[in-house]
Amino acid sequence: MKTQLEQLIVMINQIVDNNSYGNTPEQTADATAVHLKKFWARSMKHQIIEYLEQDGSELQPAAKLAVQQLAG
Repeated sequence: MKTQLEQLIVMINQIVDNNSYGNTPEQTADATAVHLKKFWARSMKHQIIEYLEQDGSELQPAAKLAVQQLAG
């Protein structure tokens, strides 16, 4: 069974995949950040920001950009 953090990593990478068609990495990151701001609970956002700050190795590049925007 996956931890909540592992599930969040899978979800954000899927969101990136869903937003990437025809977009630049920056546009994909922007769309992903908007999705996270709208639909993710504060605790989910906090966990993924913390993960990026500590490791972030399993996040796609556009996912990392989106989380940086979220943290910013």
